[in-house]
Amino acid sequence: MIKKNLLSIIVVMFLLFTICCTNNSKFKIAKGKVGNITMKTTIQELNTIFKNDSIVKNLSEGAQGNNYFQEDDEYFIFEKGGKLLLTILPNEQLDSTSTIKSIEIHDERFKTVTGLNINSSFSEINLNNSINKIERTFSSAMLFLDDLNTTITIDNDELGLKEFSSQKVTKEQIPDLAKMKTFIVWFN
Repeated sequence: MIKKNLLSIIVVMFLLFTICCTNNSKFKIAKGKVGNITMKTTIQELNTIFKNDSIVKNLSEGAQGNNYFQEDDEYFIFEKGGKLLLTILPNEQLDSTSTIKSIEIHDERFKTVTGLNINSSFSEINLNNSINKIERTFSSAMLFLDDLNTTITIDNDELGLKEFSSQKVTKEQIPDLAKMKTFIVWFN
């Protein structure tokens, strides 16, 4: 009787461990990896990876098209219920065998080993990551994290700056509670 109970407990523990680890890897961000997407993943493989989710394609018209403002194909990944998870851009337009150029993170469940996610404040970003460079645009500051090959933008509103300012920004000037606007993982 004891052996039977012990075997049942071991089986249940193994199943829980397997489910727990599988779920964590689905939302893990690392250099060259977002969930189950790696640097070698092709656009056509997205249908398999996100078979339980919805993929909305916004395809460019390529070199022959009239839409000069849309440069890239975009693949929006929505989970059941309609929540936007990711925006994926391929390296090559109108090519299902293309690998991934970049992934914009929209869901807070996607996070790095240190806990960095779309809802992280600047103090969390700065504490656990090496910010290699800060570039200024007219409406935001862009942080480059080379250890993850990511860029993070923070709006002027969060920085306490006027819109369309060209003022240089340093790490010391960014408020600890400033929230990120975009979180993009690059695959190049």
